Amino acid sequence: MTFKAVLFDFSGTLFRIESARSWLDATLAQAGVAMPSDDVRRSAMRLAVAGALPGGPPPERVPEHLAGAWAVRDRSAAEHRAAYTGLAREARLPDPALYDALYERHMTPDAWRPYADAAEVLGALRGAGIAVGVVSNIGWDLRPVFRAHGLDALVNAYVLSFEHGVQKPDARLFQTACDELGQDPHDVLMVGDSREADGGASALGCEVFFVDHLPVEERPAGLRPVLALAGPGSAP
Repeated sequence: MTFKAVLFDFSGTLFRIESARSWLDATLAQAGVAMPSDDVRRSAMRLAVAGALPGGPPPERVPEHLAGAWAVRDRSAAEHRAAYTGLAREARLPDPALYDALYERHMTPDAWRPYADAAEVLGALRGAGIAVGVVSNIGWDLRPVFRAHGLDALVNAYVLSFEHGVQKPDARLFQTACDELGQDPHDVLMVGDSREADGGASALGCEVFFVDHLPVEERPAGLRPVLALAGPGSAP
């Protein structure tokens, strides 16, 4: 089947967030806060276990007092910040100002790396006349990340949960993306790493292809099968 458009998830699909240790190191440096190396290592581990890094591993356990915020974290900027800074507080860092500083850090382009084949695949799709959209559960504007890494020109539309008050797997978010690209969902392929969230596109009739949410170094060509799936003439 030839698709007229391909939708991509952001985190774990096109880009990968930095490690919890890198995230904490950069935040401490920016804030001018000094911590012994062992304390930094232990704090980074606590942050990772708490699931405090947006785009990183989910919490091993969501505290009861944060369960409500976690369930709707991608509906708005305020809810996203509240959920993740709340989880960060579970790591018990020495300076209370670090919780918001960590949140600010994760929104910077330096905190993200595109997968090695992201530019190749997006470029090949656009070159073949196949529209590209990004559909993300997120609480902040990711467009600067795409611009900083040179991928913005390869994307036709961004549909971000916090801008619409709807989060995946709600089919309305995928329908909005299809509408913005002017395509029937049956002519659209959705690419993502979450069977639960991204799989919601199938309710509209979109085909869905899943990639593994792995470190950049461990997934050098996970997006390339999309070129074969997208139809004749899309592969370089």
